Amino acid sequence: MKKYILPSIKLTIVMVVLLALVYPILLSAVGTMAPGAGKGETISVNGKVVGYALVGQKFTDDKYFQGRPSAVDYNAAGSGGSNKGPSNPDYLKVVQGRIDSFLVHNPGVKKEEIPAELVTASGSGLDPDLSPAAAKIQIKRIAAIRKLEESKLIGLVDQQTQGPLLGIAGPAKVNVLKLNVALDKLQ
Repeated sequence: MKKYILPSIKLTIVMVVLLALVYPILLSAVGTMAPGAGKGETISVNGKVVGYALVGQKFTDDKYFQGRPSAVDYNAAGSGGSNKGPSNPDYLKVVQGRIDSFLVHNPGVKKEEIPAELVTASGSGLDPDLSPAAAKIQIKRIAAIRKLEESKLIGLVDQQTQGPLLGIAGPAKVNVLKLNVALDKLQ
């Protein structure tokens, strides 16, 4: 019995030291090298924090690019989807309402041209990014309201577009908050 208990106690002590001390310290050290030093990447304008780069924000003013809808009204404390399937009548009514609203605010855009991400919420409800196509479909509206040339806005979207990770993993994306901050700096 002594043959098994002593090694078990030694192994337990080694694992407690590794998993309760070494591993958390290692993770904290790696986190401090990340943008925002492990506290999240904040976006500041004139020294004032206006949001977090990895959390979707609500933009309702037509002079801004609007991001993905949120099933949780952009509440990071309670992230989540709607949990309604694609054939659920309530869900279809919500999506149709978003389509109708988008068409009212973006005259000249046809229903078939609207990227799905502009009318459907993400799984977390906090997606901060859009595809470049979803950003560019909003350019006519923003150019008209801000009295800017569309080509200037296209260049801004292209400038703010992040390519796939390592050039191969994932789609190209545009962070909506960063894009809107850059948009305000244009004027």
